[in-house]
Amino acid sequence: MKIVTYNVNGLRQRVTQFGSLLKLLQSLDADIVCFQEIKVFRQELTADLVMAEGYESFVSCNRNSQRGRGYSGVATFCRVKSAFSSREVALPMAAEEGVTGLLENSSTRKDEVPSIAEGLEEYSREDLLKIDSEGRCIITDHSHFVLFNVYGPRADPDDTERLQFKHTFFEVLQKRWESFLRKGRRVVVVGDLNIAPAAIDHCEPGSEFEKNKFRRWFRSILVESGGPFFDVFRSKHPHRREAFTCWAVHNGAEEFNYGTRIDHILSAGSCLHLEDKVKSHNFFDCHVEECDILTQFKRWKPGNTPRGKAGGRAKLEGSDHAPVFMSLTDISDVKQHSTPPLSARYVRGIHGYQQKLVSLLAKRKVIDQDKTCGVLIAVSNETMTKESCKECEKRSFHDCSVSRFPSDEFVSCLHQRSENAEMLELKFDNAQTQATSGRVQDKLATGQEPKKKARQNQWSQLSLKSFFQKCANPNPSDCPGKTCSENQLCQTSHLESNDSEGTHAKDHELGIGTTSKDQKSQSAHESSANEKNTLALLEWRRIQQFMQDSVPLCKGHKEPCVARVVKKAGPTCGRRFYVCARAEGPSSNPEANCGYFKWAASKSKQR
Repeated sequence: MKIVTYNVNGLRQRVTQFGSLLKLLQSLDADIVCFQEIKVFRQELTADLVMAEGYESFVSCNRNSQRGRGYSGVATFCRVKSAFSSREVALPMAAEEGVTGLLENSSTRKDEVPSIAEGLEEYSREDLLKIDSEGRCIITDHSHFVLFNVYGPRADPDDTERLQFKHTFFEVLQKRWESFLRKGRRVVVVGDLNIAPAAIDHCEPGSEFEKNKFRRWFRSILVESGGPFFDVFRSKHPHRREAFTCWAVHNGAEEFNYGTRIDHILSAGSCLHLEDKVKSHNFFDCHVEECDILTQFKRWKPGNTPRGKAGGRAKLEGSDHAPVFMSLTDISDVKQHSTPPLSARYVRGIHGYQQKLVSLLAKRKVIDQDKTCGVLIAVSNETMTKESCKECEKRSFHDCSVSRFPSDEFVSCLHQRSENAEMLELKFDNAQTQATSGRVQDKLATGQEPKKKARQNQWSQLSLKSFFQKCANPNPSDCPGKTCSENQLCQTSHLESNDSEGTHAKDHELGIGTTSKDQKSQSAHESSANEKNTLALLEWRRIQQFMQDSVPLCKGHKEPCVARVVKKAGPTCGRRFYVCARAEGPSSNPEANCGYFKWAASKSKQR
């Protein structure tokens, strides 16, 4: 049996990278795959993200809108031959979302209010719901062991609120798995815990490394410190250095393997053997065959990140984490069972929503109504005609020239034509997207009129300003193919300010052709335009050269630096600075980033 943990840094992006969810899972080739940081809201869950043939999935999404749309979330995928009446260990017998017992789980009936999990009675219900609001844990019971798929919170040293949240999260998590251990259950914890336990697990520990309270807590739960858990990878490879699973996203740290080991697999509990002579054996010694890092999933590979101009680096495709696997041996089948109710196959709307017959009839009714009004809808808006406009077109030119304003018939014709087109577009848009429909209904409920989408074509309703502009063809006899209403629609956007230009426009409309004077004027205009383009190109090149000259050179390699902007809140937020463009690496490596830093002269514009 094989278990894999992988921080995918966006499930949708990894599915796109591999072509499908099934191909992603098959590339990992494991019986149980645990993803962290899937970055999907519950309402965004679709079959292509969580359903794959031959797999059962269990998902916990971020429920806290304040933390942002793409944030946290975990998912556990179990490879099974059958989801019903199965004896496979990979198929869980029960599943639970969160660590507090207050969210959905397999043992809670629909009419029953979830109760606080054993050992967590000292916490308030509000605090526990806050712990589970970010989608950081899925618990699956596989009979032989209980599996925790965990994504640990990250907290900056000066962010007291997040530090307290992280402390409470791990405290609650520890109490929860301790309750299982007291019952004699075996516990396996996998995931991105955002903690590097020892100096060997970090590229550059620093003097304050050992003082971190979360690092001390992590080591306290390990067997070496009297705790119940084995750090499976470090127990299998106690002296392996530079065994990292995470690298910084923006500074190319993977090139020099400048990272940390924060993705872990922990195991606790007795082995599965029943003989008296091996009662003292533990799950790790008897059943864990191997544990290692799948480095082939790293984004960076030799030769695939050439430096561009000005020190820029090519964007790497993939997660900033590498998967970690554990293979188990001597794992027997379990009693017959079926997939728990928490499975994604039972999530409402996961396969979309069935369209009602009423919605199809509503579309048909709208089309029939428009046809009875004389509107014929063609493939292009330009081919749309309206028979009721014929009476307006038969008016004499004298009547049209008396007033600059059209008659009531003509305005009504144009207005009705625009209204029908707008109504059709709104109806079809509402049928395609429910979100848009919801926003329109909200505006109607509050008494606000929903704005119609502006249509830029020949059937758009004319503005009042357009009727005060001069008609480009004041004589209908010059264009015998056009009627009065068409002449009104073909008005110019500006008035003629020169007599010679007016004469030229008239001759052109009458089909006389261009004269030699017109040709000279046209060539002069083209020459002027070319000159302007040349001047603009030279100015742009000057600006580019100025920008390149203003970029400082790093002192270590004498290469152009790259510009960055401070995004962290504080007095320097939004300020630009320059750093060495090379990949982050050990200070002893001359090919790595030299550590050059310089503030830019001015503060960048805040967006």
